[in-house]
Amino acid sequence: MNDEERGGSAQILIVDDLETNRYILEEIIRNMGACPVLAESGEEALKKIRESHPQLILTDISMPGMDGYELCRIVKIDKETKNIPVIFISAYDNPKDIIKGFALGGADYITKPFIPEVVQARVGVHLSLHEANTELKEMNRRLQVSVTEQLKQIEQEKKNVLYALAGIAAGNSCYKKEHIERLRTDCRILAQAMQLSPMFEDKISDAYIDMIELAAPLCDIGNIGIPLELLRKKGKFTDEEMAVVQKHTLIGAKLLGDLYVGNDYNDFIGTAADIAHYHHENWDGSGYPEGLKKEEIPLAAQIVSIVEVYCALTDKKNYSREEALKIMSEETEVKFNPAIFQICRKISRQLR
Repeated sequence: MNDEERGGSAQILIVDDLETNRYILEEIIRNMGACPVLAESGEEALKKIRESHPQLILTDISMPGMDGYELCRIVKIDKETKNIPVIFISAYDNPKDIIKGFALGGADYITKPFIPEVVQARVGVHLSLHEANTELKEMNRRLQVSVTEQLKQIEQEKKNVLYALAGIAAGNSCYKKEHIERLRTDCRILAQAMQLSPMFEDKISDAYIDMIELAAPLCDIGNIGIPLELLRKKGKFTDEEMAVVQKHTLIGAKLLGDLYVGNDYNDFIGTAADIAHYHHENWDGSGYPEGLKKEEIPLAAQIVSIVEVYCALTDKKNYSREEALKIMSEETEVKFNPAIFQICRKISRQLR
């Protein structure tokens, strides 16, 4: 690669308080095919850096006001400019001066008087290194984007499988195919209403609302492990049969818990596992499987508990909205968090 190829159309900032030095360096850089940008002080150089975004900086060390060392220090602490190579130029070759320049982040050191071939060789090397580093960072950025997109696709595929299992579980329980979508939508509507309440505004963020919308349909996914004849039984369950049916909460929580991985997918799975595990707990502690009560029950499970009963009454049992709310009101403070139920009642006309 010759000097012109190394220089290309790169912009190189030349900083020196002596006009003669600037002129000499300007000619050397121009002969490389690069574009010289001139500054006669450190202060002016900082302005030119913001304006021209040079690929390399050649700076004298001894200048009135801001010297080359201070200019380099400022360049290297700014995240926007820290990767620009800085080459010091000086009439002195004291090892201490050279070491100080490297300690501040300088890339090289050129002594005066200038030998054009040496300047071009040093500049060409650092332009090539800067270009290589820039390309490497861009490759890493593209790779990260690609990996992120692949992870998102994998996570979405996992969710699709879970929703398919949840759909099978709902069908086994004789729910209509629209049940899952209705549960998802109504949980979101109720969570949004709760967010406006002083009692819950600090617990429910926009991200939480999005999460419960995604996780709620998986509440009964554990039903895939319950015998079909029990799920479709019309009469009352025996104690033994009820014990088997209640295990769907543990089956669902175990299935979801086994899917934990090392990224944000955990937020979705964690919320879904809480819902599957605890959505049959009662406010007074009479529910299952753990007998939790009041605030011991995860909030997401409390929300889904109310919405699921409302959907079951108005869908599976064909009660009207008013009839369903009346039945549910009789179980407030026994089965449901009374504060959440009151919010549900107020916005019930918005529910599907």
